[in-house]
Amino acid sequence: MQDSFSGLPTCIQGRQLPSAAERSRLQHDHGRRLEALARLGAAAQECGLRADSDLDLVLLAADEVSLLEASGDPWASLGEAIRAWRGCLPVMSLEQFGFPAEAENPLEEPNPRLRRIGGGVEAWAFACEQDGSVYKFFRPREGDTIGSAFAFRRGDEAWLQAEARLGSYRELLEKLLLIHALGGMASEVVAVTPEGVLVTKQVLGDPLPQGDDVSRVLPTALIEIPSRFLRANRDHPRLFWQGGRAWLLGDLHARNFVRGADGGLHVIDLVAARWPLEHGNALIDDWLARVRENPDASLLREGSDDEL
Repeated sequence: MQDSFSGLPTCIQGRQLPSAAERSRLQHDHGRRLEALARLGAAAQECGLRADSDLDLVLLAADEVSLLEASGDPWASLGEAIRAWRGCLPVMSLEQFGFPAEAENPLEEPNPRLRRIGGGVEAWAFACEQDGSVYKFFRPREGDTIGSAFAFRRGDEAWLQAEARLGSYRELLEKLLLIHALGGMASEVVAVTPEGVLVTKQVLGDPLPQGDDVSRVLPTALIEIPSRFLRANRDHPRLFWQGGRAWLLGDLHARNFVRGADGGLHVIDLVAARWPLEHGNALIDDWLARVRENPDASLLREGSDDEL
């Protein structure tokens, strides 16, 4: 299949769920994209180019340093990194998605090819009139931030307090990978626009009634975090192991789940962050090591009277 807008190969079409092999390829693409962004950032730093935000890197043109590449490394390596990145995230205009080019706020204008079905602070969601697939447009906000992520601080009622904040492009791409790894609704990253809007494509599902209690049907890979260790300002904060490290996932309420064609519940959005490695609490480190091997491990080792 070809995507209706980019013309590139796609395995997402309407309500059709990708096969296991297709999901594996999508997960590989998510990981490869993050690796390409990290490589690009390192190459830019080697050339003495300091990026004030991820957006400075995300929108680099394929021929950005072509005149300097002939001088050899590090500029040649930077040129290769830019082209590899562009291969993972092409640039497309909002007009190519059917939005009017001259409008002050194109996403708010009528679109004959996309019908708006939802939206929030981070992104607006549209259904493709051709096949029903969901396209999400993540809009950059203050200071080229995009999406949301957790920030950690020392808490009052628990050792750590996690609060949602504005995120970065890297953190948004990490979130998409985590949703996929969690068995969430399959998503592809389609493009980024010259304005920095990140466009994704997701399988269509049926929303749950607002207010439904999903605490008992959360994915089994999620681990409940003892309240003495962490409090968060988003629903159902959980620990998740992915890529050899621990992550905090939250915002797992009914509006962020849909029911797929298979009858199962699939997460479509969340807030996430890498678990802080330097939090200064040996009990948390001990618990993390044990739940990595056994998700049902107790808060404390048997016979331990240690306190926070």
